[in-house]
Order: sequence, then structure tokens, then C-alpha cells
Amino acid sequence: MAETPLAKVAVLVSGSGTNMAALLYASRLPDSPYEIVLVASNDPNAGGLSLAEAEGIPTFALSHKGMSREEHDQAMDAAVRSSGAEYIALAGYMRILSDEMVTRWEGRMLNIHPSLLPKYKGLKTHERALEAGDEFCGTSVHLVTSELDGGQVLGQAPVAIMDSDTPETLAYRVKLAEHQLYPRVLADFVSRPFDSGWLLERVRALAMALPEAEERPSHGAPGWRTGGMSGKYFAYFSDRHHGEDNIALLAKTSGTDELMELVERDPDAFYRPAYYGASGWVGVILNRPNCDWDQVEYWLKRSWQAVAPKRLTKMMDVADEC
Repeated sequence: MAETPLAKVAVLVSGSGTNMAALLYASRLPDSPYEIVLVASNDPNAGGLSLAEAEGIPTFALSHKGMSREEHDQAMDAAVRSSGAEYIALAGYMRILSDEMVTRWEGRMLNIHPSLLPKYKGLKTHERALEAGDEFCGTSVHLVTSELDGGQVLGQAPVAIMDSDTPETLAYRVKLAEHQLYPRVLADFVSRPFDSGWLLERVRALAMALPEAEERPSHGAPGWRTGGMSGKYFAYFSDRHHGEDNIALLAKTSGTDELMELVERDPDAFYRPAYYGASGWVGVILNRPNCDWDQVEYWLKRSWQAVAPKRLTKMMDVADEC
């Protein structure tokens, strides 16, 4: 079986970088699915930079003073992209990012926040938890969106509040929880594009969104067909069947000529699946870096149109024209 490549992560810091250190040292444990390729900061004197340099991690620093938010974000973005990073982890990065920066990294930028979101977005989270008389506070890892601390929560770790706690003592224990939570959530998140369960759920959602589609197993594998007694299969999910390395969507092409043309043109995205390939079905490889899900959706729709009754394809053609 082909070895899964390590996901490349850039970490942005503004201070001492303790969460960055937790991510870095976790990345060096056996079976870690990611590596840190850059530590960048808006403060050239940030302690996290010195730590990263000592550990042999490339660094980039650029003060934001005298620069517009957009100009500074463009420079940071350029440094991150030059490092080859596929994901960004914010770890005590004390800058509100521009909408342009957030959009560029949508779905690939994570942040950690010292509360159990959606509670206590913003600052002074420990003070607010104590004032509210909460039994627990904690920490959350979430995707970054244009809404402050408002992106999808990917994982949380609760921390009990003791009667004797102050904001300082609570902050200390929450920080310990952060160091446990962030590496685990990041590892799980970057592993999703290679996890068969996650890939199946994503294909399933796209397939079932097509008119009158129904799921029905075929030879032990998930498959989707048009509804009714005369329904025909338009897609299958292949999880390394017949000893292959690929987790793939199997979809209909116009025939073996088109199939072979696709494989020859882009062998990283397409392959000729065992058994099904003889009938002109193409394997669209899913467990690859930067899988093009628009392409996956295209092949599902096209394959569905090849077998669906005309009454359904006419409805879709009308919808596409609207």
C-alpha cells in the first residue's frame, strides 16, 4: 500500500509559542500525519521563533507596524505558500485576519480558543466563566471564518473549575488542556482526506443529492443507483478493492477510449479499476492531496445523467438553465 504523505502545516504565532511547541513535538512522534514546515510571526522578537529555529524549523517574521492589514496578510500568505504548507494552524497569533486571507485558506486554517465555544468568544474567557459560576471551562479547536471564533468546532477539552480558582490558575490548567487537544485535533483533521469513512460520507452526500438517487450495496461495496425497480447504478465507492492503493469513486465514462485518455492525461487523479474498467468505468482517486471535489461532483452528476430516465434528466437540464 502506498504511504500517505505527511500534511504540511505552517504555524502562526505572536508570543512564546507553547501551543506551537506542542504541535511541533507531537509531529515528531511515530505515525504523526503532519509536519511543521514554517513558523511565522508578526513579531520578530516572538519567543516562538527562537524555539522553532532551535528545532530546525524554517521561520518568517514581519512586523505589522506601519502596514495595512491587507498588506501584512499578503506578505504572510506569500511566506506560507512558499513553504509548501497546505494548512495553517494559528497558535496565539494575535492578529485579526483580513477577509481575503480567511477566504484563501477557507477550510484549511485552524485556531485554538480558551473556552468551550460557542461560549465566551473573544477575550477574558476565564474571567467570564468564573463570573458566570460555570462548573467547567475549557478549550476548543475550530476552523477559522470571518466571524470571530465562529467557525466549525472540531474538538473540545473541558476543564473543571475549582472554588479556589482565579483567572490565572484557570488559565494555567486550560493551557495544559490546549497542549493535549490541539495536536490531536490537527492530526485528525489533516488525516480526513485519506480516511475511507470520511471520504465515503462526502461522496454519499453528493450522490444522494441527485434526483431520486438511492444507495444500495453491490458486492459488499456502497453503490448508488437511480430509484425504482428499473434503476441502474451510476456510482460505486471503492475502498482499495482488489488490492489497489486507491480509495475512489467509480463512475461511468463514454467508453474505454475516454477512460484510457483520462488515465493517460492525469494518472494522479484517474485510474482503470479492476473489473469495472473493462466496461468503461473510471476510478476517480479520492485519497490524494488536494482532491478536487468539484471534479468528483462533476463525475457523479455526469454518470447519473448517463443512466437516469429522461424525465429526470430533463428536470435537471431545466434546473441547470435557470
